[in-house]
Amino acid sequence: MNLESLNLLNTKVEQYNQTTFIDTDPISLPHQFTKKQDIEIIGFWVATLAWGQRKTIINSGKKLIELMENSPHDFIINHQVKDRKAFLTFKHRTFQPTDTLYFLHFLQKYYQQNQSLETAFSQFLQPTDTHIENALIGFHNLFCDDPNFPPRTRKHIATPQRKSTCKRLCMFLRWMVRKDNKGVDFGIWNQIKPAQLLCPLDVHVDRVARKLQLISRKQTNWQTTLELGTKLRVLDPNDPAKYDFALFGLGLEGFANP
Repeated sequence: MNLESLNLLNTKVEQYNQTTFIDTDPISLPHQFTKKQDIEIIGFWVATLAWGQRKTIINSGKKLIELMENSPHDFIINHQVKDRKAFLTFKHRTFQPTDTLYFLHFLQKYYQQNQSLETAFSQFLQPTDTHIENALIGFHNLFCDDPNFPPRTRKHIATPQRKSTCKRLCMFLRWMVRKDNKGVDFGIWNQIKPAQLLCPLDVHVDRVARKLQLISRKQTNWQTTLELGTKLRVLDPNDPAKYDFALFGLGLEGFANP
């Protein structure tokens, strides 16, 4: 990458890593809360639903918050099975009531035994890990390892073992882990380092990264996510995921359009 392109990326990070863009982004929903567990629960669920138009994603997230009586952690911990009936009408694209009921089941079981969702990821990291691959694989296996797990729900929790880019989980971890004073990402997790994060690889990011020669692979899969991560760690070893703001923002601007 030449100096001009690097300066462009750094300028766009500053432009888009601002709270003025929160209102139209799904991250606005966990920003409604201050309690750590509320932020985690809504952040995880909304990130899982983050495909399609952002307005639709936000509307679905608002419906979830309403169904959880505007207190996600308290609801998750204390609700009874009968309280799940209200969620049978909740749908978001291919996310169906069966998936919703299992998410409620998993989160209740997990939070009744753990203080934070961070350990569901961080416990699988090794001291020598340079990135979050093992955390994503471990979380997927933990999430699916339950006698009540419906096979159809597996498609909503990506894993590098299926060669997925894991875009939504990478985005969720960016929200929870990145630390700065801009007020966009939360930085409420400490067992995963910002340096280990990988950039969420959506269509916009993929196109812009290819134009800037940050990606050379023909395919777009997990190895592509790793390739981009390696290039971004050269640009900023301590905070490579900050370039998500620049790459995504440039994509919205049409920077890489034909």
